[in-house]
Order: sequence, then structure tokens, then C-alpha cells
Amino acid sequence: MRLRLLALVLPVGLVAALGAAAADARTTADALLSQGRPVLASTVEDDTLTAAKAVDGSTTTRWASVEGADPQWLRVDLGQASSINRVKLNWEAAYAKAYRIEVSDDGTNFTTVKEVADGNGATDDLTGLQGHGRYVRLVGTQRATSYGYSLWELEVYGVTDSTGDTQAPTVPTGLKSTAVTATSVALSWTASTDNVGVSQYDVLRDGKVVASTAGTTYNDTGLTANTAYKYTVRARDLAGNASAESTAITVTTGTGGTGGFVLAAAGDIADRCTASDSSCVHPKTAKLVEAMNPAAVITMGDNQYDDAHLSDFQKYYAKTWGKFKNITHPIPGNHETYDNTPYEGYHQYFGSIATPQGKNYYSWEMGNWHFIALDSNDFVKEEGLKEPAQLTWLKQDLAKNTKGCIAAYYHHPRFSSGDHGDNPDADPLWKTLVGAKTDLILNGHDHHYERFYPQNADGKKDAAGPVQIIGGMGGAPLYPIKAAHPATAKLISDFGVLKLSMTDSTFATQLIGLDGKVLDSSPTYSCH
Repeated sequence: MRLRLLALVLPVGLVAALGAAAADARTTADALLSQGRPVLASTVEDDTLTAAKAVDGSTTTRWASVEGADPQWLRVDLGQASSINRVKLNWEAAYAKAYRIEVSDDGTNFTTVKEVADGNGATDDLTGLQGHGRYVRLVGTQRATSYGYSLWELEVYGVTDSTGDTQAPTVPTGLKSTAVTATSVALSWTASTDNVGVSQYDVLRDGKVVASTAGTTYNDTGLTANTAYKYTVRARDLAGNASAESTAITVTTGTGGTGGFVLAAAGDIADRCTASDSSCVHPKTAKLVEAMNPAAVITMGDNQYDDAHLSDFQKYYAKTWGKFKNITHPIPGNHETYDNTPYEGYHQYFGSIATPQGKNYYSWEMGNWHFIALDSNDFVKEEGLKEPAQLTWLKQDLAKNTKGCIAAYYHHPRFSSGDHGDNPDADPLWKTLVGAKTDLILNGHDHHYERFYPQNADGKKDAAGPVQIIGGMGGAPLYPIKAAHPATAKLISDFGVLKLSMTDSTFATQLIGLDGKVLDSSPTYSCH
């Protein structure tokens, strides 16, 4: 963009000198805040032109929206509130003629800080902005070409609120246990205060940090029955300052609850990228799985993008999540059907692991749990009036079950606050599983995390129903989320892996983010 300076009184040389000094004062302290940060887009043209490519620091990779549609947007999360002084846009040939820059504190309510009505492509360096917030959004309102919007790089410059902060948060108070089982302890505490803002709390068990969470509750799972544990909590701010530890409490777990084990789960996993690309996510989620040391791994479909050819499985999935192949219990998603022969790459890569009972659907058991792996592709195509063979099998499998707890997983969720929304085609599966008093249902398809309260057959809160969790955040680009369902307990647009802590009579779930922090922690549920 071109800026005009008008010198009315001062000599030209002095005006230039003062202008340079003012620019230096404005920009010297400004830091690049956006590079490598989480980013969302309204749409992507294909899975090689994802939103993350616009903040990866490379001018040879780019984000592109779908073609021929206005408006489109790109939103970056800076990680903390900041003063936004400059935004630099490096456009590809498909640029915006008209657009605006917006900022937000919560990622939902945005304020415009700059509008451009005569964009000419190339590089727009927007300086002198006066914005403040955690989220910055570029909204393209008029395309300059018949294509979409495409950016090599979006760079946001400014000063974080925590810059120069040396004051630690106050010590958390009121630490107490709110529920105790044989294998879990639920904790809560009173929030700390800070001059800038508390970013997280470290939970310490017997003097060692076992989790970090943004909230003031935590459910510690996978514990040993009839054992005493000492807990403390400390607060951290965005600058890394830590408070002292809270007053310690000692909690003793209950008796029983044998047969405990941990599972790792996610869907929509391997994009066509490798660890050499810093924006590639599935290598990072694989490291989370490794840290969990699970007894088994569950995948909720779309294991490999885009068309799930064997060559893609071997080049991408095998290098990351493939390390756990021998303990994986997979199911296919819709992308596994996109191979030249549907399912061919999926079957060739996983072999008998994918079809242990001769079909894409099967059941398996661990401890007192009966797990049912289903292929929901059968329920998103026209079957006429005849009951699908898989549904008949499911009813027979449930009738033969002798275990006390039931979990099922399939790709297309019945209820979702994500981009695809609710899926009535999955209703026969949902109602059959609800009727059998299933305890837990896992899905993918929508690329976000969503945990529901227990629901009945109609999707209404009901303690007698299953807990549904959408875990489509294993590595493929995130999708936009919509208004949450009335039965939604937690809705998060972020990457991570589900940690499932199971016993012979209970289960609890956690979403572990890429940085190892606990992004969500469920209550401990008893099996029906």
C-alpha cells in the first residue's frame, strides 16, 4: 500500500528524519507474532494449500481458499493478547481487491482495524495499526480474479502483553478433591490472579508435574486403587512466571476398579506431509501417542489423506502412527473409499488388522470392555428398505456380549457442531448402540474435538445414554466449528489425541494438546 506524507512547515530533510525516527520507535519493539501459530481458514482449495502454509515462514508454500466464492477468511491465534501494530500480506496471483483486518479477544467477536478497498496484489505492508487482541483475522470481501484468495504469507507484528512481565501469579487456593474412584481423583481449586493473565496451572502429584491445564479443574486418572497421593497446584502466566505451590492435600483412592488400561484415539490423521514440514501435524500427534504408552490405539477413520492409496500410507502414515500398527484397531473413513478400488490401500496397508473377522467391521475385547469397530460408510449410501448387513451383525454382536462395559467407534458422527453437522444417516447405528446401553461412542469426520454429555436416542442429555466424542483432530487440517449443541460439554478447534483411561467399571477421557497440556478432562463415568 502507498502512504503519502505532506510537509507543510518543516524543512523536507527534518520531516524525513522525524518520520524515520517515528517509524523506528513504532516498529523496533515489534515482534513477528504469527509465525507457526494455530490458524483456521473458512475454506481450503485442497489439502496441499492449507491455512498453516500461510504462517509457516516460507514464501514457496501458500494457503488458497476455494475458487469463486466471497467472502473468505483466515484467522491466526497469537497465543495471548497483544498490541497489533502491523500486518504484512504477501499475496499470490489470486489476491483480494477488497479486504479488512480484524482483531478479537475471544476468536468470536471481531473489531475491524483496517479496511482496504483498492488492493493491487503483490505485498501489502499495513503499518500504524492500533489493534489489541489475541486473534487476527483477514477477511477477503472482493476477489480480484475469478479464482479464490491465496497468500504466500500472513505476518502479524506487535508486542505481546506479557513482554517484560516479571510478576508471578498469586498462589492458587482452595485445592480440594471433588470425586474419588479406585483409579481417579477429580480436583478443583480457586483461580489465581495475575497482572497480565494466567495461562495455565501445573498439577503436581507427589511433587512431580503430571499435567498442565488452562482451567481450574483436573481429573487425574490411571491411578492405583487404595493408594494415598499428595497433590499441589501452581499457576503460570504467559511470560512463564510461576507461583509457589498451593497448600498440599492428600487423597486416597478407593478399593476395586481392577483391570485398568490406557488407550490412545484419534481420527482424520495423516495429511500428505512429513516431519520436515514444521506445519505437518501427524508426526506431532504420534509423539503424544508414544508418550501415553497405550495398551492399544483406536483410529476413527480417514487414517490417510487424500485418496488413501497404499503409496500414501507407506510414505506418510507409516512413518508416524504406523509405529503403533501392531496395537492399532482401525476403522475406515470416507477417504479410504476414494482409492481407485475403494478400501484397497487401507486393506493392503493394515492387512488382517483391518478385517480380523473378514469385514471392515469387527469387535474386540480388553479387560471388562467390549469394543465395536464399525464402517459407517455403509450408512451414508442408499440401501433401500433392506436392513444393512452390518446393522444385523451389530445387533447379533451386542446380543452375544458378556462384558460389563461397551465402547463403539465409527467415522461419521450422529451429532456434531462441526462443518459437516449432524448425520441422520448414522441414526440406525446410534439408536442401536443407545438401546444396548453402550457407554462410549467415538467418531471422526469433522476435524475438531467435541465431547458431549451422555445423550439418549434423540440427542438429549440423559445420564443413561452414551458419551459421544468427536476426535477428528489427529492431523488433517482443522474445519470450522459452529454453534455448540445443547448437549455439548466441550467444543475445541485444536489438534491433539484422546487419552482414554479404562477400568473394569469406569472410564475417563482427556484431550492432550500438541504441547502436552490437557485441553479437556471429562468426569469419571461408571459403566451402565
